[in-house]
Amino acid sequence: MNMNRRFVINAILGLSLWALVGASLAAQNAPATNGTSVHMLVTVEAVHGSDVPDIQREDVMVHEGHDRDQVIDWVAAQGDHAALELVVLLDDSSNSSLGSQLEDLRKLISAQPASTKIGVAYMDNGSARFEQSLTSDHALAAKALRLPRGEPGVNGSPYFSLSDLVKHWPESTARREVLMVSDGIDRYYDGNDLGDPYLASAIEDAQRAGIVVFAIYTPGAGHSGHSFYRTYTGQIYLSKVTDETGGESYSIGFNGAPVSFAPYLDDLARRLTHQYLLTFAAKPPKKSGLQRVKITTEVRNAELVSADAVYVPAEPR
Repeated sequence: MNMNRRFVINAILGLSLWALVGASLAAQNAPATNGTSVHMLVTVEAVHGSDVPDIQREDVMVHEGHDRDQVIDWVAAQGDHAALELVVLLDDSSNSSLGSQLEDLRKLISAQPASTKIGVAYMDNGSARFEQSLTSDHALAAKALRLPRGEPGVNGSPYFSLSDLVKHWPESTARREVLMVSDGIDRYYDGNDLGDPYLASAIEDAQRAGIVVFAIYTPGAGHSGHSFYRTYTGQIYLSKVTDETGGESYSIGFNGAPVSFAPYLDDLARRLTHQYLLTFAAKPPKKSGLQRVKITTEVRNAELVSADAVYVPAEPR
């Protein structure tokens, strides 16, 4: 075989190999065309500045591990799709300094559009005790805010109360979101790490229900309210809850109570106006449960924030 012929054959084989590799990579990167339809709430953030980019369905990528899922629908939570149920969940064992923040919370409630229902509940002995159930009467909801009892033993674990709220929240086609106001300290757990089982259960309950949690740190009453170790751990716990459910945690570090909730509440209000309802085809598992997902986009200056996991029912047999 002469040199030229050998060169041509090798070139053809090389091109064929690259074609096969390219087809394989394309198949891996292409979204799956079947699966179980599941829903998630996604918030779009601007990486820099305050101008949040508009995101279209074709801009959204959903991955379960290395596998890409098909995006079925991507709808802005506005107009006919703006319905929201927001529960303000306050820790009844908070320091009395929380009283100075109630007016800002009332302003947040009053400023919500008519499509938003508001509920006000207090963390009490591991439960979420409603002062005002979900209502479209924002003045009524604002009126339900009151001073906390300010007793350290009133609420042992804010994560018991969050789980209680989530488990008793009726299913709805509206967005369901929580604003927790607490020191985040779990007085039932004696560990010094993120292995708190009650924290983990609350996160799982919220993810399973598709409920997004936001949190604002406020000091608790008693010794824990000024213990560096306790306040440090509590704020880390609040951050973990919000990160893993697709929300945001607000605090000023470890220097006591925030001077004002207003900047945090303004940011929360902005986030609520940049949310989307995502539907995608998840891989049906053999057993129903939470599946880890990652929602991303390549649009410049945009980041998609969502829960780390979504509940997927098992494949029918």
